Amino acid sequence: MEDILHIESLRTHFFKKEGLLKAVDGISLTVRRGETLALVGESGSGKSVTALSVMRLIPPPGRIVSGCIDYIGQNLMGLTEKQMTSIRGREIALILQDPATALNPVISVGKQVAEVLRAHHQIGRSDARQQAYNLMERVQIPNARRTFDEYPHQLSGGLKQRMLIAVALACRPSLLIADEPTTALDVSIQSQILALLKDLKAEFELSMLLITHDLSVVAEMADRVAVMYAGKIVETAPAEDLFSQPVHPYTGALLQAIPRIDFRAGAAEPIRPLSGSIPDPMHLPDGCTFLPRCPIGDVSCTRAFPEAVEIAEGRLVACFKASPAHSAD
Repeated sequence: MEDILHIESLRTHFFKKEGLLKAVDGISLTVRRGETLALVGESGSGKSVTALSVMRLIPPPGRIVSGCIDYIGQNLMGLTEKQMTSIRGREIALILQDPATALNPVISVGKQVAEVLRAHHQIGRSDARQQAYNLMERVQIPNARRTFDEYPHQLSGGLKQRMLIAVALACRPSLLIADEPTTALDVSIQSQILALLKDLKAEFELSMLLITHDLSVVAEMADRVAVMYAGKIVETAPAEDLFSQPVHPYTGALLQAIPRIDFRAGAAEPIRPLSGSIPDPMHLPDGCTFLPRCPIGDVSCTRAFPEAVEIAEGRLVACFKASPAHSAD
């Protein structure tokens, strides 16, 4: 399939008084047209910074120091801010993870949808308002005409998330980046939002970069998965292959930490919480950054961070020890 987004050797660093923080450190990944690629990893792995890098919205003291972000053959790194402004929202849209802070608290929610439409299309207020009604109804906002004039604090968490989706899809973008779109919601609302995103992806013919730490969301939504750890991609695979045979020890550890509803004595392995934590990005260990938590690493893993190698069609793994015959589980 055609690549809609290709990131190559992206490095986004934060130049802080305390030192250099390598939030994203040389990652490469591809989103193909029409697919959902899940970028998964623990908090602090660099997933959200990757999303902001694609949108070129890195706040100071951070900046993209090197790499290529190719969107349908166009290097976004070479565009002016004015050119990027025309792409944000119109061609690439971002759903931020906290709807309570992502919406402007002093502007009515409907007006926030209408403003996006007017910013990218030559339409009047009346037409923008009508299109906003239609979008709000499509994302299942009850009584859209009344809700149009309400403010974010008047809406529940689930309705705020639906409004964010309406804002993101207002201009029918080709690529949607969804950064932890269900993390602030209770379980029943999470399932509704995921079902809505799946329906809208098909209806709007979207490609999606889904950022999450929740592997149950990955299993439901993703075609392919990229696993991120301490600013680097450690494994990329089709979703089905990754769940059936994880290869990188970090991927295996994440899967072993998932609660299993089918667990009973003798029928499944017990939950194994992942020990330790992601290293301080300003004080990364030598060599493989996962080594302090790795069950199969040894002194040879301290010499350098392993390059990603293709071990099977569509499967890339950055590990000196892992192989198809030596999976992480």
